Amino acid sequence: MSLDSRVPDEQGQLLAALESLLIISSEPVPVEALSRVLGVGAKEILEALRILQFHYEMNHGFRLVRISGGWQLSSAPEQAEAISRFRDSFQNQPLRLSRAALETLAVVAYKQPVTRGEIEEIRGVRSDKVIETLLRLGLIRIAGKRKGTGTPMLFRTTATFLDAFSLDSISELPDLKDLEDSRVPEFLVDPEEDR
Repeated sequence: MSLDSRVPDEQGQLLAALESLLIISSEPVPVEALSRVLGVGAKEILEALRILQFHYEMNHGFRLVRISGGWQLSSAPEQAEAISRFRDSFQNQPLRLSRAALETLAVVAYKQPVTRGEIEEIRGVRSDKVIETLLRLGLIRIAGKRKGTGTPMLFRTTATFLDAFSLDSISELPDLKDLEDSRVPEFLVDPEEDR
């Protein structure tokens, strides 16, 4: 049964408009933005998004997911193997970070906003190049300057970080105490780039 036969015409137009906006967006889109663009209340947008989300869960190769504070179309988890083969054959390699980059990213994620000096104090080594790399990749951003001597820059994670790690918000990070005995998965670490 098609979605079109189950929804009133006015709602069908809203669903089609939402699909159009979501398919062209490369980033998660907040409900407020969809509401503003389409001139429809946030409650109606959210209801329509949930209808689409339910619809895509049945025999579709993609899903509508809430991530990074917004909504985005994403491939279906059960298609992971086919997607992996496609990426290996036709697309760039997935994001790979050195151990130093992962350490620095973890410090920023858990201590944000944080200065370069604080990152280096926690890691015990200089981190200028790693911070430059994370800025270039868009995983962290400059979030202002700390008041005081020297006014050092403050760093925060970005929506790209949330997206790369499939998080809806920073609050979804595991507690530090839960990570004490865990190790970084080897597939995330680039062995050629240690610092």
